[in-house]
Amino acid sequence: MDSSNLVRIAAVACDDIKAGDIKLLKVDAVSSLADWILITEGLSAVQVRAIVNNVEKTIKEEADLLPLRKEGINEAKWALLDYGDLIINVLQPKERRFYDLESFWSNGIIHQFTDNNLIALKDE
Repeated sequence: MDSSNLVRIAAVACDDIKAGDIKLLKVDAVSSLADWILITEGLSAVQVRAIVNNVEKTIKEEADLLPLRKEGINEAKWALLDYGDLIINVLQPKERRFYDLESFWSNGIIHQFTDNNLIALKDE
């Protein structure tokens, strides 16, 4: 499956669980780590786990993919799902402000995800 379709599936799965401030960073031109990095937040450990579980379930059902690696799900302050071309970060608000991943990856193309649409925040 194409990474652009995969990131849309993941973003919709996050949105279904009311994840906050979903940002999609296209980093393929500036990094060999991944094509896309999704950053979003859950307001509690319970919501972070629910978002991660829904993303994993939805991607398995729609793309027949499992993550290559999962980190931080038990603590649920910063959970990560690594799908190779897509890295999904679900953080609680305090951790998101502290690590500020959007600034770290600001040389990529940043998209806001709202109402099932990608909105470019930085020119492509």
